[in-house]
Amino acid sequence: MRDLWLEHLQLRLPQRADALLGERLYGCIRQAILDGVFATGSRLPASRELAQGLGISRNTVTKVFDQLLVEGFLTARVGSGTFVADLDSAYPLRQPGGALPDAGSDAPTGLSRRGAALIEHASASVRQWGAFMPGVPDVRLFPHVRLQRRLAALSASAAPGMLSYPEQGGDPQLRRALANHLTLVRGVHCAPERILITEGLHQGIDLISRLLADPGDLAWLEEPGYWGIRRLLEINGLDTQPVAVDDEGMRPEEPFGRPPRLIFTTPSHHYPLGAVMSIQRRRQLLDLARRFDALIVEDDYDSEFRYSGSPIPSLQGLEPGAPVIYAGTFSKTIYPGLRIAYLVLPEALAEGFSSAYLDLHRGGHGLTQRALAEFIDSGEYARHVRRMRSVYGRRREQLSSLIDARFGTSLLPADARDRAGLHLVLQLPDAVDDVALARESAAQGVLVRPLSCYYAGETVRRGLMLGYASVDESEMCVPFERLAACIERAMAE
Repeated sequence: MRDLWLEHLQLRLPQRADALLGERLYGCIRQAILDGVFATGSRLPASRELAQGLGISRNTVTKVFDQLLVEGFLTARVGSGTFVADLDSAYPLRQPGGALPDAGSDAPTGLSRRGAALIEHASASVRQWGAFMPGVPDVRLFPHVRLQRRLAALSASAAPGMLSYPEQGGDPQLRRALANHLTLVRGVHCAPERILITEGLHQGIDLISRLLADPGDLAWLEEPGYWGIRRLLEINGLDTQPVAVDDEGMRPEEPFGRPPRLIFTTPSHHYPLGAVMSIQRRRQLLDLARRFDALIVEDDYDSEFRYSGSPIPSLQGLEPGAPVIYAGTFSKTIYPGLRIAYLVLPEALAEGFSSAYLDLHRGGHGLTQRALAEFIDSGEYARHVRRMRSVYGRRREQLSSLIDARFGTSLLPADARDRAGLHLVLQLPDAVDDVALARESAAQGVLVRPLSCYYAGETVRRGLMLGYASVDESEMCVPFERLAACIERAMAE
């Protein structure tokens, strides 16, 4: 048997001495055992004998044996030698003769029912940049160098705490900076202790659904509304009820039926249609939340980019102690890849949310959070937002002009022109398949989103969402002509 081991390894071990010789010997022995070339209990040559037979150092052989002993491929008996271990219990799916089945042939690849449903209804675009992808800012215009300088300076002198697991709730300096900014700019009632930093808004919504609702509880969602929130809630076992939106925002009306546990809304700039919730609706929603013992989740979507009139104050700041969780993100004002968002929680929930967040997600990016805090405190963040508001306003006007010149006001009526946000919504006839149209447009290299995908009920409106933020005015004409040709073909059918 020892001669067979030598013969087998001599044929498979390249005869050259280098730093990887031990790794190759380890691989040869390990693979021979996995392939069943040598049966359980087979005795290996002594380390000295094997080293002499292969013309390598005994130290190399000893290290390989030690590693295989640790991993359980070999066993050693004092005074008897080294033997192939019994792997049957460790590898119960071994085929007759000792070989393992081919990789993937019988691998357990079945998804759970929840996983299958999630994948079946996945809606995120594979491509996330280019004309006219909605919801994407121009990441090229952010002052990256200034933020990187702050990161470099912090890295050079970082205290151990900034490089360890995050503090409860996130970086304290960022929470203070956010509290000051939100109080001043958005009229939010908050203190640093009530702010929780999350890695993206989706993570915050997921935490809300886990901590504040049980499977089977009801959540109200705007109709139309962001499909991503609906997916998160449903995958966590919540029932969702679409609530229609009109020119004054979410429209809850009697009879209400089963009371909701959570109410999700974008009151300052409805996504995707752009309505601003009236003060009457805001008070009605707050009253309903108290009556139902529900919580409102206010997604302050694109509130920074308003091109006419004064900024719309937050729903959360309308009255002290409002039953509202205010949610925001830096994805549009800085860039999506930053993955920093935040929740402003009612005082009674803040400590519990922070504790649960550390258990479930841990969080991180302490240096980035601190650099962002300095960026806000210095005033650079506010200056960047003001600059981008001007840039996006010009791009909005350019895209509107192209639409008017090609289609008049038939697809973008004057009373439907959103004066905020990062996208426009073209209205299409009901007979036009906006999903197929978006697919054809993508084949031409132009990215748009079909409006019908944002409806959960049977009644839908057809349209296309065109993002203008990431496209310079000088670069709009060519992709718009391609899109316009696709629209004209679809409307002629």
